[in-house]
Amino acid sequence: MIRPPRAVVDTNVLVAAVLKPDGICARLVGAGVAGLWLPVVSPQLLAELTRVLLRPKFRRWLSVSEAEEYVAGVRGIAEMVADPAAGAQDATRDPEDDYLLALARNSRAVALISGDRDLTMLTSKELPVLSPAEFIGCFIDPR
Repeated sequence: MIRPPRAVVDTNVLVAAVLKPDGICARLVGAGVAGLWLPVVSPQLLAELTRVLLRPKFRRWLSVSEAEEYVAGVRGIAEMVADPAAGAQDATRDPEDDYLLALARNSRAVALISGDRDLTMLTSKELPVLSPAEFIGCFIDPR
């Protein structure tokens, strides 16, 4: 049996899937639900997703209970791993994103999926940082 690729997904991608249910990020999340790839998450990532989705500005798209259900759904399809140690984090332009790179490296994910240009413009042979469309093109629907 072939194991699906494992990837860390940035919170911005998971939020975008909620905001635009017919968009590429929602397609990516749907592919995760279908078992075509395995999201890798940590307590810190899920806490960030919860904090973001519980902001009042998101009530236009989903209720508090729907936000909580969504986070539980992400947790349900994902592999939970420990948060990276504080000293093991990378240095990016946005220190709040450092843990994502460390999480992807520590979990031996095939990629970090992000819509954050500060991350997607990073180049690394050991850990590609891909947009949702790039990840789908490489791992879900290669042509």
